[in-house]
Amino acid sequence: MSDTLTLQQRATATTQRAPRLDLYAFIHKALRQFMHETLARLGRLDVEDSDERNGTLDQVDALLQQLRCHVQHENDFIHTAIEARRPGASRHTADDHLLHGDAIGNLEDESRALRNGRADQRAALAQRLYRHLAAFVGENLQHMHIEETENNATLWALYTDPELADLHDRLVGSLPPDEMALTARWMAAALNPQELALVFGDIQRKAPAAALQALLDVTRPVLSDTRWAQLNRALGRPPVPGLVDV
Repeated sequence: MSDTLTLQQRATATTQRAPRLDLYAFIHKALRQFMHETLARLGRLDVEDSDERNGTLDQVDALLQQLRCHVQHENDFIHTAIEARRPGASRHTADDHLLHGDAIGNLEDESRALRNGRADQRAALAQRLYRHLAAFVGENLQHMHIEETENNATLWALYTDPELADLHDRLVGSLPPDEMALTARWMAAALNPQELALVFGDIQRKAPAAALQALLDVTRPVLSDTRWAQLNRALGRPPVPGLVDV
């Protein structure tokens, strides 16, 4: 009986414990949204419309560049942290990253081929790019799940939350402004109101007011009036006049 009570007490303590800091959660939500919307846009592309074709390929190229940078950030910061305390523990996802680099290069070549292809080639080139991007997105979804489960478990075993927060801040601090702006735009599209408030609350505490405002300006077109008002209230800012305050 005492053993049963002990197990129950342990289970209660586990459910009441605050969740650990997850370095992958928000950025992966943003990248999933970016991948899904880009793939859908490519799938419905009218290859005969030059403006639509170029705009879609601009988004494909931006996605591929963002994914290339994301891989490098994880290599430089996340994998380096894991290897520092448990050598070999990041090998699985590190090997995936090598394959991702090759795949991104191939997709960039296919995007360029479609952009520069003759009119009679475009339909076939668009179908090829769409299928290969779809396969790449599917593989990335599997890869992200492994990172969010296996790699997170390793990070939580090796590092305290304050150490993980410092790692996160160093990673974010390394981002150039244009990459940070693109990341904020897709986070705004992907995160729920509470998550977005956490992200921008952290920026508000740590970044200059001008930097915060610049990122808010990037996210405004992505958010509904209600979501925009929610975010401003969470930051202690008045909702924009004329919006519904709910």
